[in-house]
Amino acid sequence: MDRPDEDDLVDVDLYDDGSFPEYGFRQAPGAAAVFAALRGTGPVPETGLVTRRQLRALGLSPGGQKPVAGLTWRNGLRKAWFYRIELAAPKRIPTLAQEMALDRAMAARQTCPTCRIRYYACLPLRTQGQCEPCDKGYQPSPDTVMTYPAPATHRLAA
Repeated sequence: MDRPDEDDLVDVDLYDDGSFPEYGFRQAPGAAAVFAALRGTGPVPETGLVTRRQLRALGLSPGGQKPVAGLTWRNGLRKAWFYRIELAAPKRIPTLAQEMALDRAMAARQTCPTCRIRYYACLPLRTQGQCEPCDKGYQPSPDTVMTYPAPATHRLAA
């Protein structure tokens, strides 16, 4: 009987169902080093698995890579994806025009159409149509209202 070609041989793992590896809380490879870096007590590791939020906290983005593993907690009710930190790219920095466009969009969600006051939080404009103080008839508290610096006045001595 002839021996089959080496190309025809396939390594089969009977216990692998083809799914992603699943890790629990702080069980992923390099999890301790990642948590130390997020707390500021250690350097950013060069290898390991991190979630998307951990990448953002480290100033990185997935960079187009696919998730390589899963994170499961709360008895399987909550899930997240793990990405490889060595394939991550630096987070993009928005341009000034992009930041201005985001500020205009947030101003539309935070400004009351009745009193024209801008708040720190988004307003329930779809349900109430105005801010809570306008709806209930009281003055807003100063810690919820955005105050802008007074315009510069003319200060020339002459």
